[in-house]
Amino acid sequence: MSVTVLESHNVPGGAAHAWARDGYTFESGPSLYSGLGDWPTTNPCGQILHAVDEKVECVRYNTWMCHLPEGTFVTEVGNDQFLECLRTYVEDGDAAAEEWIRLKELMRPMATASASLPPAAVRSDVWGAFTLARFVPGLIKSANYIPKIMAPYSNFMDENEIKHPFIRNYMEMLCFLLSGAPASGTMSAEIGYMFDDWYRPNSMLEFPKGGSGAIVEALVRGVQKNGGVVKCGTHVEEILVEGEEDKKRAVGVRTRGGKTYRAKKAVISNATTWDTVPMLPPGAMPSEWIDEVSSTEMCESFMHLHLGIDAVDLPDDLEIHHIYVEDWSRGVTAEQNMVLISIPSVLDPSMAPEGKHVIHAYTPGNEPLDIWDGLDRNSDEYKALKEERSQVLWRAIEKVIPDVRKRAEITMVGTPVTQKRFLRRARGTYGGTGWISADQDTIPITSASTPLPGLLVVGDSNFPGPGVPAVAAGGWSAANELISPMQTAALLDKVCPPGTAK
Repeated sequence: MSVTVLESHNVPGGAAHAWARDGYTFESGPSLYSGLGDWPTTNPCGQILHAVDEKVECVRYNTWMCHLPEGTFVTEVGNDQFLECLRTYVEDGDAAAEEWIRLKELMRPMATASASLPPAAVRSDVWGAFTLARFVPGLIKSANYIPKIMAPYSNFMDENEIKHPFIRNYMEMLCFLLSGAPASGTMSAEIGYMFDDWYRPNSMLEFPKGGSGAIVEALVRGVQKNGGVVKCGTHVEEILVEGEEDKKRAVGVRTRGGKTYRAKKAVISNATTWDTVPMLPPGAMPSEWIDEVSSTEMCESFMHLHLGIDAVDLPDDLEIHHIYVEDWSRGVTAEQNMVLISIPSVLDPSMAPEGKHVIHAYTPGNEPLDIWDGLDRNSDEYKALKEERSQVLWRAIEKVIPDVRKRAEITMVGTPVTQKRFLRRARGTYGGTGWISADQDTIPITSASTPLPGLLVVGDSNFPGPGVPAVAAGGWSAANELISPMQTAALLDKVCPPGTAK
């Protein structure tokens, strides 16, 4: 299809964009990736890259560093080295190791069930049964676990009596990293995918060369080589709607400056739903839909610290990723309690000048929005709060590089105000949350479709879980709203060959 992408920022990628300064490549939102470079893959983002015949060159690795209340240690994916860490650093480590072994065994059918229904196969029309038909054997095999994977992961841990304090804390941490919510708000399917990817024998993580920006560049190439256009610095202010009463339809958009773009098939908004609603004319949507959007819970935001540092005399074996937790008793969602650190130049030296490292530390979706609302970014109050709230990031990096403040040559601190300004996200939010609750008895079904014909809404405020997984799943949903069932089937032949869905 002929696609025109209108990007408000002057670089593409949104929350995954990258930018360069003085020879350093900085990432807006680094992540833990797997299933991008290998084929076949169950990773929805990896499947999209394959669908448009684009490759992202990745560096493979299998370790990360944990800085936890129990101690600092390196752990691995893909084998049982984590058991050694448990026995060495955790109180009653033998019991923790036994529980971890039991948990891994319990997760095997959960992982299989989680991979049995790829987002690429889901259609919201009557043809959904046709596109899902090839996955029926796997769905039947996993039938008993389908309700379990759609329920909160806390339910799974409770039902299986996962009680060791460290294992509970560790899984709460992984849930929060994957979904922006604790285990009680994380769909078990997400943890199933993670276990399937990370804890198979000899599993590996992947870092895309050039960082997350390389994924964005591949997607841009995929649009352009198929006749599409990507226009940056093009801020959409209004969604155009024509027709009367039940004949209304979204027909295009108007940008800042008054230029109009007409859509033959659909307008697809990847702005948050909270930012999409104000673009619509009054009465374009039923009030029920507006109320539902308004009631969607916002994730909190981030504090970011971007550094370019002198790497002279630093060890050659620095880990790329570090997780820092100050106090388990406060909970993983507590503000200023957890920090993620990425040093991508460890694996990809091209991201920093020779003899330098680039570092990104951030609090993952737990920075309160309300303390930043209404602050003028040029005010002394804002600057003081920015300095105060960045200190936990410095403390975390100092666990890795004690003299990092002296080494810093470039220092950039980002706040929810920064996120709102550059990523055009309501209040600087990370995305949506609250779809999953511990006492729910229904499965959350989401679609890119809306009550307004011609308007599709995607992104991490419309699908369970913020970040890349929700965006990729939303992209598949939008595609399946616009293409025929035979085209969906052809795509599935390509991206979900036999054996991909277990």
